[in-house]
Amino acid sequence: MTLQFKPDETFRKDFTYRNSDAGILRFPFPFPEDEYMYSVNIEPHVRGGPTAAFQAAFDVDEHYVAECRERALVLAEDPKRCQVLPHMELAQWDTLELIMESLAADYPDLFSLSKDGDLWTWVNKPLSIQQTFTFGKADTLPCPPFEYITRQAQGDFTLQDQREDNLYVDGGMVTTQADWSLEFDIGMSFHEWHGPVPLAHEKGVFDRALKYLLRLQYGQPVRRLNWTMTINPRLDTSPENYPVWGPDRTTITPENVAEKVHLRVELQTLFRLPRSNAILFGIRCYLASVAELSRVPKWRKRLHRVLRDLHPAIQEYKGLPRYRQMVIDTLAPFDDGAPLSKGIQSDLTAL
Repeated sequence: MTLQFKPDETFRKDFTYRNSDAGILRFPFPFPEDEYMYSVNIEPHVRGGPTAAFQAAFDVDEHYVAECRERALVLAEDPKRCQVLPHMELAQWDTLELIMESLAADYPDLFSLSKDGDLWTWVNKPLSIQQTFTFGKADTLPCPPFEYITRQAQGDFTLQDQREDNLYVDGGMVTTQADWSLEFDIGMSFHEWHGPVPLAHEKGVFDRALKYLLRLQYGQPVRRLNWTMTINPRLDTSPENYPVWGPDRTTITPENVAEKVHLRVELQTLFRLPRSNAILFGIRCYLASVAELSRVPKWRKRLHRVLRDLHPAIQEYKGLPRYRQMVIDTLAPFDDGAPLSKGIQSDLTAL
């Protein structure tokens, strides 16, 4: 597989981020049916499936180099976007090992990892990095092990410590989040972290999810998709940065809605870590504009139906009311009401 990276694209100011034709077709469209409601919707994270985004443990795509550069910019502005509590040291090394071994196995033309006992050498060709270090000795790396490897991966990561039959957010690298804060949430329990989500608590979604995750086994990762919408292809929509991105919602008009409104999908993966027994929670963010998604007939019809019939509480929680109707009006002329195939696949082989 040969990836053509887009090293110069941006997620701020001039917003040059775009998806190629192949990038659109591998987008993890999140709606398998014409209506949406919260559910646990967890499945094994196995290679393969309806989108190429599921082909690797940690997906690398055409935006890799640009997203790593954007992460570095956010961390330079706010170093607290990466925090790990002191008792999670072992989980940091677990994470480094898992991501390095996975990237080297899934993308051998881009990454390699060689080991001579505890002396390891890591090569990251897209970022021009070669690093020899001693596994378990943090002072042999240029920064702590969790920060070191998550600076070289797309998406956010949190570390969940398991104790007292609960999970606690005791670490994270969070620079591409959909309006939540690691600085605010660190140390919270599973239910405290998910407290603001409407309807799901009443339906018992989080009770069932917690019971499931407490039994998560090493070597058997799981995944789910989550979604919201974002104005402009902006990765950093953090509460800390709200004055920058919040006003974007007032800029949507019928003329620019298709280009400026983006479906924001999180491919959420969970891995049990071997030494620490912690859980690594990967939150990989994908962005596609309404215009890009509209090039796939099935997706533009399904997105229209989901948004048209969305529960008011979910609309409000996801911050959609100001522009939701404009998206619906844009998509409605393309929806003939014909039945669509079940599942998230595009039903196309090329655009």
